[in-house]
Amino acid sequence: SFGIGYSPNSWDGLLKFLKKKGFDEISLLESGLFVKSEKGSLYDRFRGRVMFPLRTERGVVVGFSGRILDSDTKDAKYINSPETVVYHKRKMAFGLDITKKQIEEKNLAILVEGEFGVISLYQLGIANVVAIKGSALTEDHIRLIKRFTDRIVLLFDGDSAGDKATRRGIEIAQSMGMDISIVRLPDDKDPDDV
Repeated sequence: SFGIGYSPNSWDGLLKFLKKKGFDEISLLESGLFVKSEKGSLYDRFRGRVMFPLRTERGVVVGFSGRILDSDTKDAKYINSPETVVYHKRKMAFGLDITKKQIEEKNLAILVEGEFGVISLYQLGIANVVAIKGSALTEDHIRLIKRFTDRIVLLFDGDSAGDKATRRGIEIAQSMGMDISIVRLPDDKDPDDV
């Protein structure tokens, strides 16, 4: 349902594949899938990660998020596509293309921080859920969600960052006329843990 995939642990696997398909370096760099090295060559941004396509509420893929598989690496746990012409993190809600109908039917959206929170709840039959891709709820997120409901539940992680995000989220959502409920999780737990 969520289009989960995998990026091989290769510096140029996707680069080679897309070059064979005829894509030029400028287009590849603008896609956000590649990074330019100090020497000027391109390499794959996502390597050795579980991949989540980031789709608009209409289901159009505009970016990706990747979670590292090797816990021993010093790389970031999650990386996302950079801002591009089509991908704007502050305007995205992961899973909304799949869950918008349930949000409308229940007249309630449960907001979590990340992809695994959405997927875990969805697997349990709680299908009116979306992720805001981190802990910063924005006015753009609220405008997007408000197209489907004016009632939200903030279900952020039980750590200090989640607490701060909840407090900021309350202010933003209230200022935009949303009906808000809060679920507080035990310390250092997230929806996927619970």
